[in-house]
Amino acid sequence: MPIAVPSGVELRLQPALISAKGPKGALEERLPSFIQAALKDGQLLLTADLAASRKAKALYGTVRARLNNMVQGVARGFSKGLEIVGLGYRAEVAGQKLTLSLGHSHPVVFEVPAGVAVAVDAKKTLITLSGASKELVGQTAAKLRALKKPEPYKGTGIRYQGEHVRKKAGKAAAGAAGAAGGGAGGAKK
Repeated sequence: MPIAVPSGVELRLQPALISAKGPKGALEERLPSFIQAALKDGQLLLTADLAASRKAKALYGTVRARLNNMVQGVARGFSKGLEIVGLGYRAEVAGQKLTLSLGHSHPVVFEVPAGVAVAVDAKKTLITLSGASKELVGQTAAKLRALKKPEPYKGTGIRYQGEHVRKKAGKAAAGAAGAAGGGAGGAKK
C-alpha cells in the first residue's frame, strides 16, 4: 500500500534512513535492512521479501505505519487533549514547563520535551499537546495522565479528552443495597 506524500513535504531517501521535512517540522525514521523504499509519482513505495523471513513479515506493517505517521506529522501535525477534573485542580504553562496543581501539598512541575508544544485554555483545565511526531505527543500525554490517573469513585484526575471513566458505587451505595435485601449478610446484634 503506497504512502501518499502531500505537497510541501520533502522526502530524502538513504539506504537505511528516510528523512521528511515539512511545514510542521522535520523527522527521520530508520529502516530495517530487509525493507527498501522508493519514491515514485508522489508516493512512497515500500518493498520487502516477505517470504524470506518471518521477521520481515512481522515488521513490514509497523514500518509502513510509522512512515505514514511521519509523513502526516510533518505535513499536518498531531495533537492530543487532556482534561483536568477536580476541585482546585489546574494547569499553568510557562515556556516548556507545565505547572500542575493536583491536590498534592506541592505543585507538580512537568518538563515538556522538545518537539511538543503545550497550550492551556482560559479555565486552566484543558491541556492541548501538539507536535510533528505522533509517538512523542502520545508518550507525553501518557506521562502527564500518569501523574494523576482518574480515580474510579469521584472521577477526579487527568484524563484524555473524551475519555469515559466508569465510576464505582462506593461504600454508601453498597450499604444501601445490602440493607434493601432484607438484612441478609448484615451485622449481628
